[in-house]
Amino acid sequence: MANSASNVAAGKPKVGGAVYRAPKGTTAPTDATTALGSAFKCLGYCSEDGMTQGLKRESNEVKAWGGQTVLTTQTSFGETFKVKLIEVLNVDVKKVVFGDSNVSGALATGITTVVNSKELPEGVWVVETVQNGAICRQVIPCGKVSEIGDITYKDSDPIGYDITISALPDSSGNASYEYTITDNSSSV
Repeated sequence: MANSASNVAAGKPKVGGAVYRAPKGTTAPTDATTALGSAFKCLGYCSEDGMTQGLKRESNEVKAWGGQTVLTTQTSFGETFKVKLIEVLNVDVKKVVFGDSNVSGALATGITTVVNSKELPEGVWVVETVQNGAICRQVIPCGKVSEIGDITYKDSDPIGYDITISALPDSSGNASYEYTITDNSSSV
């Protein structure tokens, strides 16, 4: 098979939103195009750095007498997604960062955020990108915010929440799913 420049792609956010979260137990999508249910909340604009998907596999090498490697066994696997959410006035974004039960109200009437050590909940995450004319949907059926970067308040940069989502195994043992299809619409 020959090289094809049409298979080279950059990951741009889908128009209208790219990162969504729904409560744990919400039915996850199983394709690239079915509309998301109302439980999925759009987390708005993300920083220009986009999203980083990390796949980490660690292994152990078994050596025979004489030093030759004769077996490699996987000892751990993990998948993370890192993104910086910059719509800090969005209540759904605040709930992701501080916990659903720690954020109440609305911007028009006042938002109250409580910061404490309560564990953040698991949820269903969807990230939608457009890649050289194809729609790509990454689904994390069981993801949890496992890290939050420092929050910087500076007049020359937007405030943002730099989060790491750890993808946990679902009932089939899978951390995430990726669905990609050529886009034949003009809505991207």
